[in-house]
Amino acid sequence: MRLNVIIAGFMSDFKTFTRSKGTLFWTLAFPIMLILIFGAIFSGADEAEYELVVIDYDDTDTSMMFINALDGTSIIKVKNLTIEKDKISSYIKDNNIKRLLVINEGFEQSIGMVKSGIDVNATTNLSFYFDQSEQTTNSVVRSVLSSFAIEWSMNSFGAKHVINIDDFETLSGEFNFIDFFLPGMIGFTTMQTCIYGTLERNTKFRKDGILRKLLTTPVTRTEWIFSKMLFQLFLSFVSTILIILIGIGAFGLNININLLMVLLIIGTSFLFTGLAMIIGRFVKDEESAAMAGGAISFPMMFLAGTFFPLEQMPGFLQAFAKILPLYYVNEGLRDAMITVKTDTALINTGVVIGLAVVLFIIGLLLTKWKED
Repeated sequence: MRLNVIIAGFMSDFKTFTRSKGTLFWTLAFPIMLILIFGAIFSGADEAEYELVVIDYDDTDTSMMFINALDGTSIIKVKNLTIEKDKISSYIKDNNIKRLLVINEGFEQSIGMVKSGIDVNATTNLSFYFDQSEQTTNSVVRSVLSSFAIEWSMNSFGAKHVINIDDFETLSGEFNFIDFFLPGMIGFTTMQTCIYGTLERNTKFRKDGILRKLLTTPVTRTEWIFSKMLFQLFLSFVSTILIILIGIGAFGLNININLLMVLLIIGTSFLFTGLAMIIGRFVKDEESAAMAGGAISFPMMFLAGTFFPLEQMPGFLQAFAKILPLYYVNEGLRDAMITVKTDTALINTGVVIGLAVVLFIIGLLLTKWKED
């Protein structure tokens, strides 16, 4: 066994490795990106803060003490609200409220009876309204509320089971994690299809000189781009239909197929195709295209609410997520397909279509058939 041959073989592989930008990225930058994203998400998991709207119908010193103590926890951020009882349901629906707690009349009176010994078995009930489509976050808040109520009662007057919490679901129907997950998968899959499909095709065609040859044909640049866009749109709908069929067949989901959902799929296809055309203008080979596509799509996959609610992430990542196009796609699809919140679905659809128009036009203008 000759050592010089082994070393020569090693050096050959090393030079090939260092000359390939794509290989360098997926070997070195990809795991760094992975640990930074997940580290940022889960390092702040214990510091996550959940907003809770609180309505105090008792309006006493005791109820105010309870609210202030609840707001003083590191997990619950209280937002006080004054509203008539018969308007609670409409307020929750109109304002897309995820969690709301009602302190009913008689709160102080019941606690006073226990403290004074008049009736040590007296109890008071709080009403907790929650959006059951977000099971993970709401189960955390519900657990915190129960533990806090017991601890506050024990610290205040040495009694344990004084405060009970009644649960009220704000959405009709049963929801679980797959209801949250499926629209996110549709948005993510459409994004991946359009970004990678467009980047790889445009880069390959430019490298092989096909784009220059198209100048000699009667086909215009706009016609060619829209023909390719039509194919990306076709693939987007194929993957969407497949995901929906699996959701219905395997998990028994009740999915709403409507115009807003269709518009969102179309808008998403144009949006990410336009984004890919913009990126593709600055990459020279297929390997770099794959690297660029991964650098764009990978962070959005995890930070735009595809797999878990934004509230599980630190505040700065939640703010960052709301500038990502995929966030509005995911939220719009959930509103249109699962929870049927037409108002918010319209807003998210408008954002997606607006971004699609801007990015696609820019991509159209930047796509050239001639090399600079």
